[in-house]
Amino acid sequence: MPKAPKTTMKTASTTTRSDAADYLNTEERQAIYIAAALETGDADFVRDALGLVARARGMSAIAKKAGLNRESLYKALGETGNPEFGTVMRIVGALGLTLSAQPATSGRTSKRRRAA
Repeated sequence: MPKAPKTTMKTASTTTRSDAADYLNTEERQAIYIAAALETGDADFVRDALGLVARARGMSAIAKKAGLNRESLYKALGETGNPEFGTVMRIVGALGLTLSAQPATSGRTSKRRRAA
């Protein structure tokens, strides 16, 4: 049985490197993104969101405003980083943001004790 001829097909594709920080190009978008991360309650997502926004604004500038060196900021907000709450607050302040709390939405209502 004769073998079928081999055909090779070369495809050339080019990809462009994309950075999500490029899309967070306004303070409003950045604040919305961080707020969305906070709403998830996922500490890793919050850390990543802070890192992404810090990159969008410039890590060196944010590190300086937060009173950290750039390497410490990269380490704290890196993939394996686990920044202390005080560090998070310094970064949030350097980004010109504040954190606030509101009641969580759930199907349960809290039972409050009445004061006597």
